[in-house]
Amino acid sequence: MKTFDVQSVAIAAPIGRTFEYIADPQNLPEWTHAFQSITPGRARMVTPQGSIEIGLSVDASPEMGTVDWTMKLPDGSVGKAYSRIHPDGNGGAIYTFLLMAPPVPLEQLEGALEQQSITLRDELQQLARILGGRRQSRTR
Repeated sequence: MKTFDVQSVAIAAPIGRTFEYIADPQNLPEWTHAFQSITPGRARMVTPQGSIEIGLSVDASPEMGTVDWTMKLPDGSVGKAYSRIHPDGNGGAIYTFLLMAPPVPLEQLEGALEQQSITLRDELQQLARILGGRRQSRTR
């Protein structure tokens, strides 16, 4: 059973600008489907079951190019998302996102990850459009 998905997108914007945009949680509602609003340390997410408040922390390192999120859900479960921004060698950036299976019961895992993978593909394309035009998206 697959418990993760890795996707990437080429972004036609300088790596510094790309990192600053992605690392700022206030920008999440602009390029993601689930995040409705952000306040310091909190987020309102839209789910198939409705809207929920979660704890949200961001661990970002410009030196390493990493932007990782920890989401604390109302039931006490914790979701993680890991990402990294790489230079593309031509003045742009490559953004890689590691999607972990959501904290749901095992019998729901595969369907939830598959649906989130489709959503992530759309979100990465939206991110590329915002930052400098969609160039190419790749799934592994």
